[in-house]
Amino acid sequence: MKILSYKNISWKILKTISSLNFSIMLLLLIASISILGTIIEQDQNLLYYQTSYPMTENKMSLINWHTIIFLGLDHLYANWWFLLVVFLFFVSLVICTLSRQLPALKNARNWKFLQQTKNIKKFKIFKSFYLASVSNMIYSLNSCSYYVFHRGYSVYAYKGLLGRIAPIFVHFSIILTLIGAIMGLFGGFVVQEMVPNGETFHINNVIKSGIQSRLPYDLVGHINNFSIQYNSNGSIQQFLSSVSIMSYEGQSLITKQISVNSPLIFKGTTFYQTDWQIDAVRFRLGQAPIMQKKLNNVKIGNRSVWFCSLPVSFKERVNIIITGLKGDLFLYDSNGMLLKTCKVNQPVEIYNTSFIVKEIMSSTGLQIKVDPGIRVVYLGFFILIISVITSYLSYSQIWVKSSVNNIDLAGFTNRAALAFEEDFIAIQKVYIYYTFQ
Repeated sequence: MKILSYKNISWKILKTISSLNFSIMLLLLIASISILGTIIEQDQNLLYYQTSYPMTENKMSLINWHTIIFLGLDHLYANWWFLLVVFLFFVSLVICTLSRQLPALKNARNWKFLQQTKNIKKFKIFKSFYLASVSNMIYSLNSCSYYVFHRGYSVYAYKGLLGRIAPIFVHFSIILTLIGAIMGLFGGFVVQEMVPNGETFHINNVIKSGIQSRLPYDLVGHINNFSIQYNSNGSIQQFLSSVSIMSYEGQSLITKQISVNSPLIFKGTTFYQTDWQIDAVRFRLGQAPIMQKKLNNVKIGNRSVWFCSLPVSFKERVNIIITGLKGDLFLYDSNGMLLKTCKVNQPVEIYNTSFIVKEIMSSTGLQIKVDPGIRVVYLGFFILIISVITSYLSYSQIWVKSSVNNIDLAGFTNRAALAFEEDFIAIQKVYIYYTFQ
């Protein structure tokens, strides 16, 4: 009795997990959690959440930094309970595919002869002929691209089996997508690097990584050149970085000019162009050696500017304002009055002292990413697209029952009823034509 009860409980659990309602519930739950993940910024530091989602004594908001940290909403997609929901959805799809979809496909390919006339007359689409010729009916069905099975006085035919396979491929594509996402979660990493123009960099500033990920320490990168393309109105059109991947011996393995929508891919590692900044300015004041000064960035409306303050003498200072890598440099006094405008390598005189900007030093922002499951995800989406297309194919079945003086013809389709009726009429026309020849 205990063994029987255990089997009944196990069967009920498996039946519940593989049910359509349970799968839809899990899918809606995953979608809701994903929406929450787009609302709450992910992978930020604690100070960010304390500032953005504060707790107050008078009003306790439903979402505050304490709730976010306690529930793990700051790294939602890597949280154990979210992964548990995804795993249950994965198990539900696998069990449903094995216990329902594949047996249904096998059943669709079985011969389904209807031996009694009363069984065939119950179909909505039905036709009876007084002249019986099974061979002509088989030829008529074949001419309309039906697979025909004949036994005694009964004929069974079907067409559009791909329409029954489509749900299986939908399940298979989602399973592949989930597997690829899990592979990327556990085996991938994201690195952010801000590299000065002309400098060499290693992959070490990790933003996010899986527990099974491994950084490619043997990769060395070099920024050959960084430039910005501007529109005619002065706005930025595109950031461009010439990136070389080198061996430890200094040999260049691959070189490519990357932009926002054109990354560099090398041995599964993708280098994206994400950001840029101006770091410092190199200048010469009078006869002094070339010096370097760090620039500070400020936002004025939607535009960024960089500035620094330089002492020209014991009493006077000059403020340098830079709006971009190209264009004029603006020189102001300590009272905010414009003194001069100049360009790089253009000497000017300030307070009777020669001043020249030799170089504006910039850095390019790179996002370096490895996702071992990306190809599996792409394959899953490709299969999903194919399955959606094939799902529009109708699965049609026709039964034929013949006797001494007449032959009965009936059919059924799961979709595209009008097209099936046209097939049904075409089969009758071909049958009548060859019968009366």
